[in-house]
Amino acid sequence: MAGQHYGRRVMTPLDQELADYLALRRALGYRLVRPEKLLNQFLNYLQDVGANTVTVEAALDWARLPASGDTNWWAHRLSVVRGFATYLHALDPATEVPAADLLPHRPHRATPYLYSDDDVTALIAATASLRTPLRRATFATLIGLLSVTGMRVSEGIALDRGDIDLNAEHLLVRDTKFGKTRELVLHPSAIDALRHYLRLRDRLPSAKATPAVFVSTAGTRLIYCNVHWTFHRLVYLAGLTPRPAPCRPRIHDLRHSFAVRSMLDAYTAGQDGQARLTLLSTYLGHVSPASTYWYLSASPELMAVAGKRLEAHLAGRP
Repeated sequence: MAGQHYGRRVMTPLDQELADYLALRRALGYRLVRPEKLLNQFLNYLQDVGANTVTVEAALDWARLPASGDTNWWAHRLSVVRGFATYLHALDPATEVPAADLLPHRPHRATPYLYSDDDVTALIAATASLRTPLRRATFATLIGLLSVTGMRVSEGIALDRGDIDLNAEHLLVRDTKFGKTRELVLHPSAIDALRHYLRLRDRLPSAKATPAVFVSTAGTRLIYCNVHWTFHRLVYLAGLTPRPAPCRPRIHDLRHSFAVRSMLDAYTAGQDGQARLTLLSTYLGHVSPASTYWYLSASPELMAVAGKRLEAHLAGRP
């Protein structure tokens, strides 16, 4: 396919503009691993077709590669170019910016499965079916930690021993999705669970060779796909079933559930919901509260509570 061969392109001013664009976005916390790869492919394509600026026609032609591709993938490719073109247009008005709706796409975000306390308890109880004491403890502790911190699964897997301070009762989440590090304060019960798990973990001689907190029976850091496979087995054993068709229990939904519980607790305590939302966004490691709001919008219970508070505010009631 045209535009896929790195290192063969003659450098042009667009290459420097791309470097500046990526540097600016990364300074705002974005990693942009895939966009960088795609935009380099796009610049290769422009050179192949003899174009020295971004046009809507060129962007569309490139975005619709391969011809047999999925329309959502085409729309994603065009959105990546659109971001870069918007930046370029501010520097050179001759740059054409593709409209946001040029290519149709189907939203495919899954509806979050909001776990109740009983659901989490059932998942942890299901770990008793796993084969070894270490494996049982590893998944029970990992699921428990994700449910009370709202960490991403990848962040839990990436935790090292040095990231946890049992005495100060906090942990550090390093180099996250947006390249940031954040500190999470833990409840004493979570600290007790981690302390118990680490004692068991340290009895495995092979585990001493890895800094990872959560380890496999071979003593190595857990692998993302294996965690998901085991979690799906635990979901089955716990008797958790899909609700509406697109709402299936996923391990990532422990994060959604934490966010919803945090906001419900704030409303129940009569706290300022907007202030809590801002704090929650930071705690979850989101770039902005807008991302956190999407987590919350899937909860009818939370939306009902928020609606009642709004009605009370408009009526002048406390």
